[in-house]
Amino acid sequence: MKFSVGLGKDGAEKRLEQNGVSRRDFMKFCATTAAVMGMGPAFAPTVAEALTQKRRPSVVYLHAAECTGCSEAVLRTVSPYIDALILDTISLDYHETIMAAAGHKAEEALHEAVHSPEGYICVVEGAVPTIEDGAWGKVAGKSMLDIVKEIVPGAKATICIGTCSSYGGVQAAAPNPSKAVSVSKALGGVTTVNLPGCPTNPFNFVGTVVHYLTKGVPELDSDGRPSLFYGESVHDNCPRLVHFEADEFAPSFASEEAKKGYCLYELGCKGPDTYNNCPKVKFNQTNWPVEAGHPCIGCSEPDFWDEMSPFYEQS
Repeated sequence: MKFSVGLGKDGAEKRLEQNGVSRRDFMKFCATTAAVMGMGPAFAPTVAEALTQKRRPSVVYLHAAECTGCSEAVLRTVSPYIDALILDTISLDYHETIMAAAGHKAEEALHEAVHSPEGYICVVEGAVPTIEDGAWGKVAGKSMLDIVKEIVPGAKATICIGTCSSYGGVQAAAPNPSKAVSVSKALGGVTTVNLPGCPTNPFNFVGTVVHYLTKGVPELDSDGRPSLFYGESVHDNCPRLVHFEADEFAPSFASEEAKKGYCLYELGCKGPDTYNNCPKVKFNQTNWPVEAGHPCIGCSEPDFWDEMSPFYEQS
């Protein structure tokens, strides 16, 4: 793993270069982010300026009930090392998983971040257990429910990274013994920017932060997702779409048709009912499930564990 935490201090590009991320790599990353946002290459300098400006809001990253998969997706992303770019260019002042501080020092960092004169952006990963006043999920002796009640209302914007914080995710799947809910439901319907996915593509996260820094909160769809990342179905951009339209379907994963790249709809693919940019913005800049031969399971849709399972049967 390769990352550094600059806490939004000046000289981000110089520190990135010292950590092996050249100016060329940085601008390449900014150009990719601009493309994910639906902007042209000319927007790349604006992305760079937003990520390195002197007066940036703090970012407070909270963990609730989850697997830390979304954090892993960010940290494990390959060249040009999104982890280094994110952690050194945004002012990530509090992240319970990767911050060096612990105990009272960690709490001091949180207190300082939420009282920053520049304000703060709150990022939440994970659903919020609500049973017994949230007693089933605690951090430092405080329930996750109480933490989000304390931190989220004061944020300039709240980004829910992953399906769990956006809609409840696997924690909220039936029979949902912890009565886990999304951040929005836990706080009585507060507006959040939802970036569902299991995990979320890191570029959607960075693109949302950049959009906030340059243009404010992006336009959201009826499920609270930024339309620029979730405005089209997986099906509409799937490289196997030509086979769907030709009625060419793979009858099994081991079939010759599957090896030829035929459509996986009859094997349970939920691409027609799922909105995300996976076919356009591949994970690790390399691949995504359908291209690798696995059906889309609809992980960026609300209640997908209950509504879209069994995953390997046609809807």
